[in-house]
Amino acid sequence: MRDVMLSGREMLKWNDETAERWFNFLHENPAVLALPCDIAGVTTVAQMLQHIVAVEVRYAERLLGKEATPYEAVPYGTVDELVATHGRAHSLYEQMLNAPEFAWTEEIAMVTRTAGTITASRRKVFFHAQMHGIRHYAQLATLVRQHGFKPGWPMDLMMTRGMR
Repeated sequence: MRDVMLSGREMLKWNDETAERWFNFLHENPAVLALPCDIAGVTTVAQMLQHIVAVEVRYAERLLGKEATPYEAVPYGTVDELVATHGRAHSLYEQMLNAPEFAWTEEIAMVTRTAGTITASRRKVFFHAQMHGIRHYAQLATLVRQHGFKPGWPMDLMMTRGMR
């Protein structure tokens, strides 16, 4: 049987499109940022979004051999701050995907906030970072609906624009 693969570019596209839709929703519904949230050890939706974009940018920095931005230094007071951090991470991931000799299979060690030091291939870290956001955005969709907000767009991979 032949492998059928989802590419890194497709994952990045899905993650970016999902984030973009959430950020547009939050611009229209800024009160959502203050909603209580008990996902990933946070207390507000704003902190949950900080968690999502912090993982994106910190993992991207590590994959490129850069020092990771301190978690506490990732701003989350406004939607625009979250957008900027996501955009920075997205640019770093694009840089990796465009590098012809990027060492995707090389194992790297990194210290995480909750699991201690882990070792994984750059490929695995990349896909984890993309799926991490998608997973938390799905949790967020349930949470905001429980508080009377309706995101109102399809979030599944099947509905990603421009993907075959």
